[in-house]
Amino acid sequence: MRLPAEAVAATALIEVVRISALPVKKGDPYPGRVVAHWAGAEVADALALIEELSGGEQHRCGFSPGWSVRAYGDALDTALFEAAFCFTCQEVRMHGPAVPPPLAKQFFDPAAPPARTLLARFRAVSARTET
Repeated sequence: MRLPAEAVAATALIEVVRISALPVKKGDPYPGRVVAHWAGAEVADALALIEELSGGEQHRCGFSPGWSVRAYGDALDTALFEAAFCFTCQEVRMHGPAVPPPLAKQFFDPAAPPARTLLARFRAVSARTET
């Protein structure tokens, strides 16, 4: 999967969001509960894992993402980008000031090892916040 290179290089913090609904307006953050903050090596590992997601085919489910990641620079004010993952229709939608239109919608193979690892990480951090 392709991520905006300059934003990846500038990312200092990632918020992991357990999505509860779709945004009301295009470009708004996905609503949900922040279940983790990743910094340092976790940022580099997560972004490398996301970039390893292999291309997949589009499946129609209506796009119902379960998790998103929001990448922030050192200022921690506005997200550089947000990527929402739907493991059913195999689609990632990205938005934010660093996202060029060709990267806004991409597809991935949810059965590939990087996708399964990413989903396991999302589930693990979500489970820790539910207790």
